[in-house]
Amino acid sequence: MVQKVGGFRRKSRKKLTKHRTERGKISISKYFQEFKVGERVQLLAEPAVQKGMFFPKFYGKTGLINGKRGNCYKIVINDYGKKKIVITHPVHLKRVL
Repeated sequence: MVQKVGGFRRKSRKKLTKHRTERGKISISKYFQEFKVGERVQLLAEPAVQKGMFFPKFYGKTGLINGKRGNCYKIVINDYGKKKIVITHPVHLKRVL
């Protein structure tokens, strides 16, 4: 069988880059933001922080906070009719109202 060449960030140049006006240091408040169980969040990867980043396939998806694991949060998302749990760092999450 053919083996896949490349890894986690393969074919994700557009998703995992910032616009030139957004470059620079990230804010501390975004890095340490807190969420409650049941809140709706959107998965938006912060390219400057690789720690706790989710798989790029889930970029832009919306889900519910299910719990916490260490510094990261467990988010339940719907992926083509299947419920999946994504564990990610809070810097990659955005609160949805």
